[in-house]
Amino acid sequence: MMNIMRNARRSIRAEAKEASHERIVSAAARAIRRSGYDGTGVADIMKEAGLTHGAFYAHFESREAMLSEAAARACAESAAVIADVVANAPRGAVVASVLRAYLSKEHLEQTEGGCPLAALGSETPRQVAEVRRVVTRYIKEMTDLVARQSPDWGEPVAHDQALVTVATMVGALLLARAVDEPAVSDRLRESTLKHLTAHNG
Repeated sequence: MMNIMRNARRSIRAEAKEASHERIVSAAARAIRRSGYDGTGVADIMKEAGLTHGAFYAHFESREAMLSEAAARACAESAAVIADVVANAPRGAVVASVLRAYLSKEHLEQTEGGCPLAALGSETPRQVAEVRRVVTRYIKEMTDLVARQSPDWGEPVAHDQALVTVATMVGALLLARAVDEPAVSDRLRESTLKHLTAHNG
């Protein structure tokens, strides 16, 4: 009986720790997209997660370890959104649907919940190897998704065109967020959407 009670207490503690870890990673994934890697501090993340600063090292060996998990979570969340768009896209219009969603006004305004490439691309080269590995994997996944829609799938030209498409859409969103004139921001998104749709349709 005592063993059962001890095991139950251990299980409850493990579940509580897992829930706390989930809150930290979720908060950090939002924070890196909102404030950048350098602007994301441990104390702020722990406060947002509703935990004490001292509890941090029960979950991570270092701030860099937290940032790596946060980057992976941000990429996974973005990939899930894209997967949903793909699943609901009309036959033969997958890339156009992805482009419309990615270059939408809604995505422009959802920095902390949007694509981490547009939010963090310029900072990523200065991050630890694991963060860069996570981002590289995500770029490859996005490129592969676009390339698979091409009639030339399997040929190098399909992959090259997909790389250009991904680079252009990410760059356009980054610039559309950077400018301080809404009309210029809109033109960046709309012109890029029109161009990429014409070359991927």
